[in-house]
Amino acid sequence: MISRQTKQKQIISEELHKFQDFFTAEELYLSIRKKQPTIGIATIYRFLKGLVKQKQLHTYTCERRTIYSKQHTEHSHFICQRCQGVQHFTVKDISFLKPNQYGKLCHFQIELHGICKECAKKD
Repeated sequence: MISRQTKQKQIISEELHKFQDFFTAEELYLSIRKKQPTIGIATIYRFLKGLVKQKQLHTYTCERRTIYSKQHTEHSHFICQRCQGVQHFTVKDISFLKPNQYGKLCHFQIELHGICKECAKKD
């Protein structure tokens, strides 16, 4: 089904392009609300849901929040248990997963929890 391009969708799409890699629906909403306060959060969620369905965006969960990403293959994060800071990192080698061991790998998410360097310095 082809979706028609409304003024609201155009505004959301333009604002979406300003985000580099990852964002939440709330962050996108707050950014849009400054320019177009009549666009509601439900409209943002519907728009993002459509992009996920079309495989233009990928979602993953980080700290119990849905994160939207333009990257589709992997999401790896180090989460500090003290300051709640999130650092993104890239995993280049997943050879420890044997091909077809579990099935076809589409994407993966790794979440490491610990104490970041800045917080560790405070000890």
